[in-house]
Amino acid sequence: MGMNGTSLDSIRAKVHAGKRLSQKDGIYLLREAPLLDLGQIAMEVRQRRHPDGFVTFVVDSNPNYTNVCNIDCTFCAFYRPPEHDQSYTHSIETMLETIDKSVDKGATTILMQGGVNPELPFEYYLDMVRAFRKRYTDVTPHFWSAVEIEGMATVSGLSLREVLTQLKAAGQTTIPGGGAEILADRVRRKISHKKGVAHSWIDVHREAHVLGFRSTATMMYGHVEDEEDIVEHLDVIRKLQDKHHGFTAFVPWSFKPGNTPLNKKIPFHAGPNRYLRILAASRLYLDNFEHIQASWFSEGKKTGQVALHWGADDFGGTLFEENVHAATGFINKTTTEEVKILIREAGFKPAQRTTLYEIIKRFK
Repeated sequence: MGMNGTSLDSIRAKVHAGKRLSQKDGIYLLREAPLLDLGQIAMEVRQRRHPDGFVTFVVDSNPNYTNVCNIDCTFCAFYRPPEHDQSYTHSIETMLETIDKSVDKGATTILMQGGVNPELPFEYYLDMVRAFRKRYTDVTPHFWSAVEIEGMATVSGLSLREVLTQLKAAGQTTIPGGGAEILADRVRRKISHKKGVAHSWIDVHREAHVLGFRSTATMMYGHVEDEEDIVEHLDVIRKLQDKHHGFTAFVPWSFKPGNTPLNKKIPFHAGPNRYLRILAASRLYLDNFEHIQASWFSEGKKTGQVALHWGADDFGGTLFEENVHAATGFINKTTTEEVKILIREAGFKPAQRTTLYEIIKRFK
């Protein structure tokens, strides 16, 4: 029995009855619930939602168009100030040539992000989407995190809705969920003081959902947050999902301290047990999310496989090109064939999907 009168039995009864968990329930799951029992309940819910035994994955790439950024987050080892000798901003043609290599490998999604570069006009982003759509008719431009879209609004003088309306007219219909970190202002002020308060990320995704965009919700934990902050984050995205149903999936991952300013304050790395607990609790708390994504990429391949038994039904992407995590010294790479093997080894059947979770192909 938890300190607030909550127990795993009471939570199990709620889950089986289809009743929504409270914030107190969420805190109990994160702080006190026996890990194996929690995983079992999460797995029951996952199997009820996805009874066919398939685990999905997407063939994608994560190129960066610029590393120039003026946001200065303490957890980031990727960005460079504008005048730095390692800073870069690529032309649209250079980016398309890079993307060609991933498309040749079968990528159906390109997750493009960079820094917030005040020198880039809004037209650069629109031209990038237009050129991409013209060149690749069957590949999804899954571009720009919320903070980059805020940057476009600042540099153009337009509202978020106007920025997103123009991006949509150029051919974009999905946005990645990066930059959410922990959607609790106390935490965000400590780790990303220039990234605005939590409602900034929420505002971008809300406006996007109103216009018909779909997006992912993410969470980076393992730094200065506590259980209450994590539950606040889950509650915020659950409420937004209730209103617009714009999120395709929830994707949690742990902070990687290497090569970052925050490393000095947080020398440890949140381990697999913490990850599995958060994953399972998310599956139970986020009752209006269809998909929970296991991150083989950030947590390691073995932990990613175990995560499929702790409530996750998706194995993420192949990420042919990735530089943000790599800048911390944390590097995991894979191939499409290896992803299928990892899913099979975990006891499931692989299925390739699109950005919007439409099934492209089921494998035996």
